[in-house]
Amino acid sequence: MKIVNIVLIDYHEAYSLQERVAAEVATGTAPETLLLLEHPPVYTIGRGKGGENLLDPAIRAVETNRGGDVTFHGPGQLVGYPIINLGRRGRDLHRYLRFLEEVLIHTAAGFGVEAWREPGRTGIWTEQGKLASIGVGVRRWVTMHGFALNVVNDLAPFVRINPCGIAGCQMTSLARLRGDDAVAVSAVKAVVAQRFVPLLNALLPESAGIPRRPPCPSTI
Repeated sequence: MKIVNIVLIDYHEAYSLQERVAAEVATGTAPETLLLLEHPPVYTIGRGKGGENLLDPAIRAVETNRGGDVTFHGPGQLVGYPIINLGRRGRDLHRYLRFLEEVLIHTAAGFGVEAWREPGRTGIWTEQGKLASIGVGVRRWVTMHGFALNVVNDLAPFVRINPCGIAGCQMTSLARLRGDDAVAVSAVKAVVAQRFVPLLNALLPESAGIPRRPPCPSTI
């Protein structure tokens, strides 16, 4: 597993990087990779969504090939893009989503914040609202996109949307929950990097000799 730390990168540039790495992971010419980064302010929306959850008509959201609805990315939010070969890890998208939630729950706990799953929804929640969102895409059983964990980012842009398509969804951050604006994205990156691989190998272990199946849809 290769973990790549990027400080700030344009959304489109990061998407191109994901596509390149995913193609290499699919052919076995690159190891599975976790990109940890921040984006300049940008709204993104899952493919095929109609935009009814954009509450401000001035918003121009970037359409992308992940699942889920509209969300916001900005500095101070930790974005993780795992490029994982699920073809060797059980080919179970549901388990993969639960794994990402587990990584985020463990990471929040590392900063003294209790977080949990909400039945029927993807992401993690706290007593003050939703802390992290998840939206993934899968191509040839190789994952793209991933999670966005609010650390010390401005939460005001979320008021202009129904985050993840959930009306009235209250978003929160590690800084707000801790009452500590000094919490650093770099410190949170370090905890994610520490937790990610052990949890991946425990919850989605590699399996040898998996029979070939038809490729999964380009995006789920």
